[in-house]
Amino acid sequence: MKIKSLSAAIVVALASQVAIAEEQKHPEQGLHIGVFGDYFFADWDNIQGAPAAVELGESLGYGAEVGYRFNEYWTARLEFTALELDKENTANHKTGERWGGDFLYHFNDMFYGVIGAKKFDVYDDFNAANLGFGFRNHLNYNWALFGEANYYEGLNQNHSDFGLKLGLSYHFGDEPAEPAPAPAPVPVPVEPEPTPEPVDSDKDGVMDADDKCADTPMADAVDESGCTRYMEKGETVSLMVRFAHDGSSVNQRYADDIQKVADFMTKYPETEVKLEGHASAVGDAGYNKVLSKKRADKVAAQLVKDGISESRIETVGMGEERLLNPANTAEAHAENRRVEAHISVTERVAIKRN
Repeated sequence: MKIKSLSAAIVVALASQVAIAEEQKHPEQGLHIGVFGDYFFADWDNIQGAPAAVELGESLGYGAEVGYRFNEYWTARLEFTALELDKENTANHKTGERWGGDFLYHFNDMFYGVIGAKKFDVYDDFNAANLGFGFRNHLNYNWALFGEANYYEGLNQNHSDFGLKLGLSYHFGDEPAEPAPAPAPVPVPVEPEPTPEPVDSDKDGVMDADDKCADTPMADAVDESGCTRYMEKGETVSLMVRFAHDGSSVNQRYADDIQKVADFMTKYPETEVKLEGHASAVGDAGYNKVLSKKRADKVAAQLVKDGISESRIETVGMGEERLLNPANTAEAHAENRRVEAHISVTERVAIKRN
């Protein structure tokens, strides 16, 4: 349970330090001291100097170290660790010590390798060599968090062991001052280039530097940006065709009026026309509805003959719904028998200069 807890703590510490986005400054060389918690996994039996049948297991201890970093790559270190080893199958512990030296090789600003030699004092002295891997991440210039994993191989006793460390170290020295910023260069005076004469290439009265519409026609009036000024121009054509009583034939006298509508629609090909057929109030209303539609269709047929596409023409029969004159007289009935239409169009026309 102890090994799982301590291993998890080291993993979390590693992850949290790697996640630090801002790179911390740290001494490239100099003295440091540190303290650490130590987990040591031993599996020892028949230890020299120990009573018979004593087996020792894992230890949860603490220690201190002092080291000196010579350059970018190498650090020498001395370490002392107090051990408290479990006696297997009992609730008792055996205290001991581990001390020795290491060389640290720095792969980069955080990670390093370890090689060293240690002496253990547990019942009797014995020696071991160790090889490991660690990290040291500076929280600021002087303080750093470090962790290590080491493999130990006994030299005069046949055993192999494993250890984990997690600690805090203080690195002596003052943070170097930021270099003073280089003085701003003295600007060299530059002779101003001669101002070019203003040019009006399209002769519209606005100089090229301010002209946003090049090559404006000289006949057009322009605004302050040199662009043509426009006005809205509307044009309308109307049609009124009268019919005989109960009739739908188009009298020839309306041919010119229909032609004017056709000419207008030819001039403005985006226009469409709605022909409304009407009837007087004489007779059956349903019959008058059909009759008024026939009248509109006859005018539409004339427009088609004059060159207007059927798709641009709509016809509708209004019957006696919209009487121009509601009186019950022959004159009023004649006014109401009709087909009428109105087409309007608005153009954007360039304003000419005076």
